[in-house]
Order: sequence, then C-alpha cells, then structure tokens
Amino acid sequence: MSRSVINRQTVGKLLVLVGLMFGFGFAMVPMYRAICEFTGINLLTKADPLLEERVRNTQVDTSRVVTVEFDANNHFGAWQFRPEKRELKVHPGEVVTIGYELVNGSQQDLAGQAIPSYAPAVAGQYFHKLECFCFKQQALGAQETRRFPVVFIVDPKLPPNVTTITLSYTFFEIGSGMQPQSGTVPGKQGS
Repeated sequence: MSRSVINRQTVGKLLVLVGLMFGFGFAMVPMYRAICEFTGINLLTKADPLLEERVRNTQVDTSRVVTVEFDANNHFGAWQFRPEKRELKVHPGEVVTIGYELVNGSQQDLAGQAIPSYAPAVAGQYFHKLECFCFKQQALGAQETRRFPVVFIVDPKLPPNVTTITLSYTFFEIGSGMQPQSGTVPGKQGS
C-alpha cells in the first residue's frame, strides 16, 4: 500500500473515533438521568409529594431553636450565587423562607442546576423543602439577576443533639440551550 492510502485510512479511522466520542458525550446526559432515576441518587432535588400534608399536621416546637446556616458555591465563573442571609434561628415545625440571589454575569443566556447537601448528613432526613429552585433547572438571560425563595421546615423529630444544620447548594452550569424565564429583578440588571 502507498503511504497516501495508509494516511487516508488513518485519518478516516480517527474521524470515526472522534464521531463516536462526540456521540457518546451526547448520550451521557440521558444515560446519567436514567441511572440516577433507577438508583434513586437524584432524589435530593425532587419535591416530596406528601410534604404539604405533613406540614399541616406539624406542631411548632417553640422550646427548641435550631441554627440553619446557608452556603452557596458555583462551578462556573459567570454565575454569582449567594444566600440573602448566612444563618437563621428557627423552631422545628416552623415554615421558614430564605432567598437566594442568582446572577448570570455572562453575555449569553445560560442554564444551571443547584444541588443541595446537608451537614451533618443526618439533617437531610429532617430538612424538608416545600419550594426550592433546586427542584428544576434554571435559565437566566445574559446579565440577568433573579431571587429564588427556598421554603422549608425542620422536622420536630430532628435528633436533640443536632443544634446546627448547614444547607449548602452547589450550582452547576448545564448549558445555554434553555430559554430564560421572565422574572428579572427590576433594577438588578448587570453587576
């Protein structure tokens, strides 16, 4: 075989390999979702359908105070993400609202997803969210700022030795394919 034929075959094989890798990259998203759904890993970002009924039947324990600390991290330089307050003192059983501000500092529309985590880990079982931006992906327009409420209740069954809960959100960019929703905070364009 001539050298040019071998070179063309090598280039052809490399192009096929690049195409397969590109296709595999696109297939990873639905495969990841299917695996998370099957194993239950992604349950942290789903609303509990029975929670509202449980909240109606909960008594507020005014004899006890739990400090809830709020943290925000992002894994994309264009996002700015922070809680309105760093901590709140709450009574178990009390319905509480905290706001988070999210800013898309880039010049393009972007979408992202917040993933919550709790410390101590056992607190996650007793920290119930009625409303949370983490339940779905969020899309913001270029230079858009939005405020998202998190409505939660700390279950009165929280072990008595847990006096502080840290709720930490990590915000990941998921792309720029989603359309931003209306709801820009007036006067908060740009940063």
